Amino acid sequence: MGVKAKPARGKSRNVDAVLAALADPQRRKVVDVLRTGPRSAGDLSKQVGVSAPAMSRHLRLLKTCGLVGETHPKYDARVRVYALKPGPLSELKAWLETTERLWADQLASFKKHLERDG
Repeated sequence: MGVKAKPARGKSRNVDAVLAALADPQRRKVVDVLRTGPRSAGDLSKQVGVSAPAMSRHLRLLKTCGLVGETHPKYDARVRVYALKPGPLSELKAWLETTERLWADQLASFKKHLERDG
């Protein structure tokens, strides 16, 4: 758990924090589980196969970078339920699409150059 996510300021910092958070395979598993719907920390811990303290650390980092939000059900304020927040993933997707377009344009230009000189 050597990666520390810092509160995001600006889109590039947020993308950096999201990528740093997703670099850990266990945190990616948490995101995969949360894609199916909100879960309690205990459920996540069991499904991902980590201890409760480890899950707490993973969830804290995922909350810090904005990937995950936390709520408390009305029936028990001690229980925390976690769910994915779409914003950071949308920002990451937009960054990836921009980067992909840049590379596609560069490769198309390179291809034209080779065909012209070939």
